[in-house]
Amino acid sequence: MDTFSKFTSMLLQALETREPTVELFDSFVDHWKSITSYYIETTDDSRPVRQTDIPWHLKQMLDILVYEEKQQAVEDTGACMEYLLQHKLLETLCTLGKAQYPPGMSQQVLLFFSNLLSQVQKPLLQLVNVYRPVQKLIGLCALPGSHTEKEEAQFLLVVCSRVKQHPHMLRYILQLPDQPVGDTPSSDQSENTMQASSHRTDPPQPCSQSESAACSSVQSESSLLRVLLHLTKSQRSSVCLKAHESLLLLSGLQSGSSGELLSAHTQLGELLAGRLRELYTLLPLEAVDAAELQSWPHTPWSSQFSRCADPSSQSVDHMTNFFCWFDFLDHLMREAPQVLSVKLARCVHQLWLVELLQPQLLDTCERVVLVSTSVLCASVRLVRSSSLLDQLVCFLLRSDAFAQLLLQHCDHISDQISMASLSLVEELLQKPHRDILDVLVLSFLQTRSYLSPPAAGQEERQVESGEDSEDLEDDPFFSDSLSFSDSPHPPPPPPPGPQSAADVVNSFLCLVPVQVRSSQLLQEGGYESYVHDAHTLVTECQALSLSWDWPLTLPPPAPPSGKDSVSFFEGHLLKVLFDRLGRILEQVMGELMQRIQQVSNLTDRLLNTRRNLLGLDHDARLEHLTLLKGVIILEEFCKELAAIAFVKLPLDQD
Repeated sequence: MDTFSKFTSMLLQALETREPTVELFDSFVDHWKSITSYYIETTDDSRPVRQTDIPWHLKQMLDILVYEEKQQAVEDTGACMEYLLQHKLLETLCTLGKAQYPPGMSQQVLLFFSNLLSQVQKPLLQLVNVYRPVQKLIGLCALPGSHTEKEEAQFLLVVCSRVKQHPHMLRYILQLPDQPVGDTPSSDQSENTMQASSHRTDPPQPCSQSESAACSSVQSESSLLRVLLHLTKSQRSSVCLKAHESLLLLSGLQSGSSGELLSAHTQLGELLAGRLRELYTLLPLEAVDAAELQSWPHTPWSSQFSRCADPSSQSVDHMTNFFCWFDFLDHLMREAPQVLSVKLARCVHQLWLVELLQPQLLDTCERVVLVSTSVLCASVRLVRSSSLLDQLVCFLLRSDAFAQLLLQHCDHISDQISMASLSLVEELLQKPHRDILDVLVLSFLQTRSYLSPPAAGQEERQVESGEDSEDLEDDPFFSDSLSFSDSPHPPPPPPPGPQSAADVVNSFLCLVPVQVRSSQLLQEGGYESYVHDAHTLVTECQALSLSWDWPLTLPPPAPPSGKDSVSFFEGHLLKVLFDRLGRILEQVMGELMQRIQQVSNLTDRLLNTRRNLLGLDHDARLEHLTLLKGVIILEEFCKELAAIAFVKLPLDQD
């Protein structure tokens, strides 16, 4: 018994004195040898990998590496990690995964790489015996007939996440032709030398001629970026989402020269813009609803991963896919470095706007013109990236011929095309871009040749003003009866100046004949109901223009006569708007007083029509309804103009 007790004690002491690291190392090597032994001993080539011990051995190896790192100092590399690097285990695993032997091995390799890169805290991707097998494994992703999309997407997301943490690793992953490549440690190096070489963090030496040629044959755009773009088309939402997130991680790298690297040495811009072009070509022009397309709501790119496809609405799905990708590009450009954002926007300009949309806008088929204009209208409204907005403005306005075509479409023979084009111009005018106002309006007003020659004297001016007033009073259709005194809530007293607020406001209100005005029939129906909204609008526009460096003083007006005189042209946009408005005034005001005689109980009909427009009365008579609605809308339009003029008058006088 004593002998047995002594033997037990000695055995326990031996186990306690044995170094844990030795046990870990031996166990790690044993697990690896068990994997390699399988390939020597097995005779069943068709046996799936899940029916073998290989997944378990790989899991044990990973657990040992993670545990070993936790026991080491930050600057040290454990023996197991050194063994993995020295013996190129990752290279071997990559080869086994490519061979798919045993069947399903690629899935296990992807899982091992993903877990290794995500669970080990040391930056491994800069090590030559890590990033080379990672490059090879990337090249094995997204192959035709692949059944490992889930594992591929996770692996690529982990790689991109690591690059996000350590942006200098981007060059190692992209396989650029001029990439510096480190020396591979030889197999007969001592353990100390192995540790120093495999854990090096200083920049590797430039690659040799043969290595450069090898790198050139596998460009970055043919591997990582193309694989990610391919996975964004996956039918599995989880795979598609991770591919989008990976692209955002790469594009959002802000440190160092990452933006220039992706912009100048990859085809990222061409790939992403090409996908937008591809999705646009899938839109069925003959089936889409132009009005629905024009007013398409903001569709966040991530929303596509939570919606269910409706097989009965294929055209809607195509539009959703297009605008989701448009939002993704817009989001990406807002997050990317400026140099990359500009490059992507220029690719969108060339591949989508110039090569696809421009021929459609010039097409002789009205349906094609209508749909393409509606898409542009929605795109301008939805865009938030300054780079992409700049390219949209460049496409639409910076070419004189094309800008003139757009404005001609605002007065097209087709009412649908006219409305879509006017809506597009309206969306442009609401965007924070100085060139829009400059090109459409201000460039034609800078000479101030719109000013009339000054009168001979103040008395003459007053006489003329008095004569005009008498003319208005004599006109039975135009009266000043709807002045401030008729309003239930008179506005504040007009500011001092050469022209009173009453004159300015009434110049708009008096455009509508007294006999057909109806706003006074409602409580608070005067123009001042629009003053609050007008003040908000003017304030927003004023704040927006502060960043545009507009001059604080007006330029001197052009001489009214002589060799330097300039004939006034209001510009194509204002001409179109004034022409259309003039036709409205001519048709409504010219024929209105004749047609209105046929409407019995005019006051009651106008009041009921107002209620109908407000959604308060759904039983309005159909007789003359279009005419009455037109009159009311025109009156409200004039009230809005009056409110804006009232708000702007103090600013103009200042």
